[in-house]
Amino acid sequence: MRMRATLGVVTGALALSVVAVPVAQADEVHGDTAISNVVVNGGKPAVVGAVATKTITVSFTVKDGSGVDWAQAILYHGADIDSSDSGAVANSGDGRATCTQVSATTANCKSTFDLEPAANLINSVAGTWKVWAIAAGNDADYVQKDNAKSFQVQRLSKLTVNASPEPVKKGKTITVTGKLTRANWERGTYNGYSTQPVKLQFRKKGSNTYTTVKTIKTNTYGDLKTTVTASVDGYFRYSFAGTTTTPAVNATGDFVDVQ
Repeated sequence: MRMRATLGVVTGALALSVVAVPVAQADEVHGDTAISNVVVNGGKPAVVGAVATKTITVSFTVKDGSGVDWAQAILYHGADIDSSDSGAVANSGDGRATCTQVSATTANCKSTFDLEPAANLINSVAGTWKVWAIAAGNDADYVQKDNAKSFQVQRLSKLTVNASPEPVKKGKTITVTGKLTRANWERGTYNGYSTQPVKLQFRKKGSNTYTTVKTIKTNTYGDLKTTVTASVDGYFRYSFAGTTTTPAVNATGDFVDVQ
């Protein structure tokens, strides 16, 4: 197999050493070894807060007519693994996956990976990541995939709302404020997410359904502010649809008593 021993990925304070990566960027198949059913983090985006390390699991199936010898997966951000600007190697001692044989020709393989703010996570690498994977059979056949699966790594978002005054007379003006923030992995804080469209929604008392009243944008600091006319008792909330780098989030509804 055309492999080299190590790859250093450095961006500022970020440094990653991986056990093995390919010389060639393109997929390679030698023999009948196959990788399939790649699942990252249970099929959900990996959403990481400002400080705490998030551990995610990658699972996949390997098949080879002679039986499965070993397998390995590496996570990375970039056009391809050779030009990646961040990544993660499996938490196992040798970087390889733990493979459980389910038949003479098939194994289910699994690895865990750590995504750590201010280490292999900086703000610029939020978005689409990829899984590089390789597996070998007992007869030395192997398959290498540069992008076995794509997935999202996102900066945790938070959203608040406050509707006032409370109570309010029917026909009077209600001012609804709030703030949209997201994790800053480099600073370990939550900072305002600017110029993002956010929906103001209302749920009438006794109802389970929110309807959109209007859509406004956050300012430079992530702040939200708008006004509506008081009509009936109910709950106001802000709702953010999310982006590729930041997950969707709804504020907890704020009840307004209209008299």
